[in-house]
Amino acid sequence: MNDLMQCVATADNDPIDHIAGLGRWSMLRLAPQLCLSSVAMRLLGVEAIGAQEPWIARVVPEDRAELDAALATIAARGTAVVCEFRLVDREQGVRWLRLQSVAAEQRPVASGMLTDVTVMKRAALRERFNFALTQYLIGTDTLDEAVYKIIHLVCEELGWEWGAFWALEHDGSAEVLRCRHIWHTPDRDYSQFRSAAATLAVEPGQGAVGQTWVSGQSLWVDVSSSHSDVSRVQTAVHCGLQSGFFFPVTYVAGDGRLHSAGVLEFFSAAPRQREAQLPGLAESISALIAQTGQRMVQQERVRVLAQTDEMTGLVNRAHFHALLDAACAAGEKFGLLYIDLDQFKPINDGFGHAAGNVVLCEFADRLRRLAPAGACVARLGGDEFAMLAPAGWDRQALDVLAAAVLHAARTRFNYLGHDLSVSASIGVSMFPLHGADTAQLLHAADAAMYLSKRNGRNLVSHFSKDNDTQQHVVASQLLMLSALQDALQRNEFFVEYQPIYDLRSDSVVALEALIRWRKADGTVVPPDQFIPVAEQSRLIVFIGRWVIEQVCRDLPLLQAAGLPEIQVHVNMAAPEFLDDDLPRELMAMVAAAGVDPARICLELTEGVLMRRIEKTLPIMRELVRLGFEISLDDFGMGYSSLSLLKTLPISSIKVDRVFLQGVPHDRNDCAIVRTIIDLGLNMHLRVIAEGVESAAQLEFLRQFDCTLVQGYLSGRPVEIASLLGHSVDAEHPSAQAGN
Repeated sequence: MNDLMQCVATADNDPIDHIAGLGRWSMLRLAPQLCLSSVAMRLLGVEAIGAQEPWIARVVPEDRAELDAALATIAARGTAVVCEFRLVDREQGVRWLRLQSVAAEQRPVASGMLTDVTVMKRAALRERFNFALTQYLIGTDTLDEAVYKIIHLVCEELGWEWGAFWALEHDGSAEVLRCRHIWHTPDRDYSQFRSAAATLAVEPGQGAVGQTWVSGQSLWVDVSSSHSDVSRVQTAVHCGLQSGFFFPVTYVAGDGRLHSAGVLEFFSAAPRQREAQLPGLAESISALIAQTGQRMVQQERVRVLAQTDEMTGLVNRAHFHALLDAACAAGEKFGLLYIDLDQFKPINDGFGHAAGNVVLCEFADRLRRLAPAGACVARLGGDEFAMLAPAGWDRQALDVLAAAVLHAARTRFNYLGHDLSVSASIGVSMFPLHGADTAQLLHAADAAMYLSKRNGRNLVSHFSKDNDTQQHVVASQLLMLSALQDALQRNEFFVEYQPIYDLRSDSVVALEALIRWRKADGTVVPPDQFIPVAEQSRLIVFIGRWVIEQVCRDLPLLQAAGLPEIQVHVNMAAPEFLDDDLPRELMAMVAAAGVDPARICLELTEGVLMRRIEKTLPIMRELVRLGFEISLDDFGMGYSSLSLLKTLPISSIKVDRVFLQGVPHDRNDCAIVRTIIDLGLNMHLRVIAEGVESAAQLEFLRQFDCTLVQGYLSGRPVEIASLLGHSVDAEHPSAQAGN
């Protein structure tokens, strides 16, 4: 022990240690207690050897286990160790220290250095926070959403337990500050503090929030001191909070004046004044919120311009089509009026385009005033207009509205003292009676409008199947839907399985379940004829559930036949993946059949994923949590974002057969396939190539490490009886490639 103390004493005599702030320590491994140099004692806040409070008691609890493990490792094995931990100092707050040891496996004494790395840690924290803050605000749609994200980020990254945003609101004739957003850690009961904030109306200048708003300066609050808003501080104490920091969110607007968006408040369960990073970041946070607000104003201006007809102020053609798409997706019945002005060209020819513009703008105003709540009016171009009626309207209500539009068109227009007369021809179509999508509905309404023109104009005509061949298409689809419903009841569907082959193990590792339809007369209907029709209704959901149930019945048979690890891929349609009940229903099916969810891989296309990503992604994550796997099918054929791809809970991607057709002769196809393979492998995803039909394609895929293949070369789709009666490994693609 004397030798050890002498070693430490010698270290204290080195002035370089004091200049550099390097603390030395030593430890007898058989009696693991640190002996510290004076610099090390200063770093640990130990005033003298034998101080009453051991320094290790002030280590942040989250770091204590790692530090104890490091010291135990040094004592037991004498190996070189590096450990970083946080220490709460009475004067300097929380500091980061790094403890390093020199290897001493064969020596009884271990020694090392202790250094303060607080500055480095804080700099890294600020850099990481600023980067995360910028990333959080990219793509944010509203200022409220941006503020909430910032509160969440500050609390999680900088270690604050509570965050809230206060904004000015009008309360009668007075202005008060109210709490708009709150985020807090889940480890405590903040219900009382949250309720108080939600119901509180703070006058400017009142309490910490009001003072910060009026002064425009940040403010620290120590809950142990007296404050004007006593009740709120007492509630904070009750929740275990000790200190708070308030700062204004201000920005210079386009008018050059300083505007205040509100006040951000943060509370901590520890005293934070000396060591907190938040005060130094407050200005950056305000600036980024301001930039986000300005960006949103610009985006809103661009959005309005992109969706509005410049002359009339009505919705333009592109946006109207988007609204029709949304109405069709909603599935409720609605009506569409297609309106074309009669005798408009003579006005342009006789009085000039200025007169024509007056007529168009005035007629647009009349349509806007006529439009009932829930309707939308658009100018499609030239003298063509359209009105999307509210959902649920019947033919009689549409006729009343169309008659009012006819009257509005017949009412004379005044241009420079001249009365100008026009009329309107109107065509009406209804969803889903006259079409299942935007193109069909517009075509039907347009065809009905031309019927009005052919019959003398100034008329309203409804679309009829007798005057347009498009109706035959709709009728055939309706008949197909009826036949599909009957097929479900009569059990006319069956499943075929196509092998997914692993070139490395030279075996079948998975099967893709493919639905087939055999009518009562023995006719097999190709899937590309009935699947698109089924997807236009909820029928596709029932068909999808039927496939899953059949797979659950077949999986135990396949496993008993010698394929215990086989996985079955099942295609999913868009309506299925938009159903919140999907995870629960699938879990009930596999549980009833005694099937491991991991044995089922759900395939969805990029189009399904991106159509409603905000709805699809949570469902995907829940399915993966339950044990199912998810594969992205037809990769490269859709429009998914690569930045989004890295966040998707998928285990594999499938290269679409379209790209395999040109391999290995088409240079472009080869480049695309190789890029997809490299992308998938680098993201640690399984890459499955579909449509492999030749030995040359197989060798190309093998060359670039794509070892999972599916196609006629490795096996055609067969029914379950064939799989059970014959080994699925009978015909290896590698063997076929050699023949």
